[in-house]
Amino acid sequence: MSHSKPVIALAGVGNLGRYICEELLASPNFDVVVLSRGAPRKWLQDLQVPFFTTDYTTPSLLSHLNTTNATTLISFINLTTPTYITIHAALLSACRQSTNCKRLIPSEWIGDIETHPRKPDFYATTRLPFREMLKEQEEVEWTLFNMGWLADYFLPEGASYMPPIKDEFPVDVDGWKACVRGSGDEAQSWTCARDVARAVEQVTYVAGEWNTFNGAVKIIESFYDRPPMPTTHKPPQEIHHALTTPNNPDWELAQVEEMMLLSCLACPKEKTARQREKFFRNLTFRDLKTLLKDAQEEIRVL
Repeated sequence: MSHSKPVIALAGVGNLGRYICEELLASPNFDVVVLSRGAPRKWLQDLQVPFFTTDYTTPSLLSHLNTTNATTLISFINLTTPTYITIHAALLSACRQSTNCKRLIPSEWIGDIETHPRKPDFYATTRLPFREMLKEQEEVEWTLFNMGWLADYFLPEGASYMPPIKDEFPVDVDGWKACVRGSGDEAQSWTCARDVARAVEQVTYVAGEWNTFNGAVKIIESFYDRPPMPTTHKPPQEIHHALTTPNNPDWELAQVEEMMLLSCLACPKEKTARQREKFFRNLTFRDLKTLLKDAQEEIRVL
């Protein structure tokens, strides 16, 4: 394939990847190709994005990277098992052997990995070992991109590509209720998914707002001018019990809930602010109130 612009290859595109795909396509600076194990989704077909099937082995990936002349590979492959390492090791190996693809953004998409590098627990057995693999080589540049919570989860269903995660996310606007973990005053940060997509070219951390879930509930109540949202609290002891009880069915959910208690998804303010000033002086990251307003007025949240 012949391209006059740098080619960004996206691996395992999902809902967040859809935003990034759209924003890269809208940019005059890049071409986009998609690599996936399954068949292309309808929205990819509608956008006419070049699509390549891969089994995520190094030979398969290398062939596609060289055929497309890709310069950057971005992964959205979110796995909780060591298979994450196997696939990402193949991504890295293919980049190292490729002709032009010398930049990799692996699938992190979380929060403050410097203060909490082992949270959630499955990151300790998946992301942490791969981070060491990245550090041990010099051929490929890499970025660990993190943005805290996606603010889209505060929106009504259908206002974002991100589907609701109502048992996991504390605030349910459609059901007009909230279940905050701990006191609700623990620090959090969140960023609109499309703003993440606009920023993904170069930085490590982005955030549209730092606040708490109690603060978010107040913003939402005020915006919709509705009675107080019924709010329950799950105490830390209950979360700790789920984490430490063998074969507890709530163990996976408790992983995320523990991150709320520890403020793992609050991106470090000073570093995030420095990167925003350096890379994105002309880009506005929306706070929750602005995002709610844009969604209500249908200003390209979807």
